Amino acid sequence: MPKQENLVYTLRIDLADSKPPIWRRIAVDSQITLGTLHKVIQAAFDWTDTHLHDFEIDEQCYGDLDQDPTGDLDFVDESKVKLGQLVGKGAKFIYRYDFGDDWEHRIKVEAVEPMESTPLSSAWLITGKRARPPEDVGGIWGYEEFLEAVKDPDSDQGREMLEWVCCDAFDPEHFDVEEAKLAVAQVSSRRKGTNPRR
Repeated sequence: MPKQENLVYTLRIDLADSKPPIWRRIAVDSQITLGTLHKVIQAAFDWTDTHLHDFEIDEQCYGDLDQDPTGDLDFVDESKVKLGQLVGKGAKFIYRYDFGDDWEHRIKVEAVEPMESTPLSSAWLITGKRARPPEDVGGIWGYEEFLEAVKDPDSDQGREMLEWVCCDAFDPEHFDVEEAKLAVAQVSSRRKGTNPRR
């Protein structure tokens, strides 16, 4: 059986219904498992990985079987499936995080290219825009209410919201790309090599 070719997939990941868009662009080895891709998305958005998650690809759900001991969620084991086995260029699929707040991430495979060298990581962040919402804020609609409240940090509601997220101010436009690159590299690090230039 011929060896499966390693390719570089460029993924655009958008937080559904966010206006203006909250998004990240990452590159991944086509042989990355969905389990590792989950960790990469968490790092790219700075989520805390404290809630259930799954991927939906072609009407099949993939997730962490440890999060579904009874089998009620009907997950396929994300740690056993590689991205390149499931999708190609132009494909679109969903990653969901926190089934209460329902953070839906819409993912598109923007490009597929040959891998010219063995990378240090199975994924690396290219760029992105805007801060992700606070955890447990109540989904995208709760986030809109949160942003409205913190526009006036001196109001009772504004102060309460900022105390809740433990900060003096919240800038929805802030995204530290270098910090996110490091976080993605840490969760996807593997053997020594040379990162392909992006």
